[in-house]
Amino acid sequence: MGETGSRLLRRNRQTWVCIVAVLFVGDFILYGYLPSHERLESLQQVRGRQSQTIRMAAAQKAELPALRQRLRRVRQTVERYDACVPTERALGTFLQQIAAIMTQHHLTDQVVVPGKELRTNDLTWIPVQITCKGTLADMFDFFTGLQELDRLIRFDKVVFKNNPEFTGQVSMQTDAMIFHRSFGQQQASDSAGVRSRNGADHGA
Repeated sequence: MGETGSRLLRRNRQTWVCIVAVLFVGDFILYGYLPSHERLESLQQVRGRQSQTIRMAAAQKAELPALRQRLRRVRQTVERYDACVPTERALGTFLQQIAAIMTQHHLTDQVVVPGKELRTNDLTWIPVQITCKGTLADMFDFFTGLQELDRLIRFDKVVFKNNPEFTGQVSMQTDAMIFHRSFGQQQASDSAGVRSRNGADHGA
């Protein structure tokens, strides 16, 4: 009977040891390992997001020179627009300039006919039909001279025709457009320029 009781006692002790071990392991898993694992995963996610943010910042920093250059080009385009689209009609001056360029490059049979003005709220454009005769080289020099004018010109159509004798002379007909701004647009442009200068002064 004593030996049987001793065996039962040992078994009870072993059972309690196993129960305590299981409880200990469960406590470690539930309150130690799993929360630590979740915190580790959270930290890894945060670290991944931080790394992605750093990479994006580095990529954007690399793009800054190109963006600054693009901004300079846009500003130059705006400044060129303000300079090449005057606030006055100045059609007579333009016609004189066209005639002078054609004469300079030995073009003959000169005809320059302005059409009826077309207008939107802020912009007015005048169609101009130009015809003349000369060599292709003279025509090329003529268009080069037009590019040097301080006024924006848009060419909608250019037609060259060879003469029947094939002497090297060609006739040219082109439909062009010149533009000028209304007073309201000029006021808006001037106000934008003032705001830009004030912003630059405050920034300085």
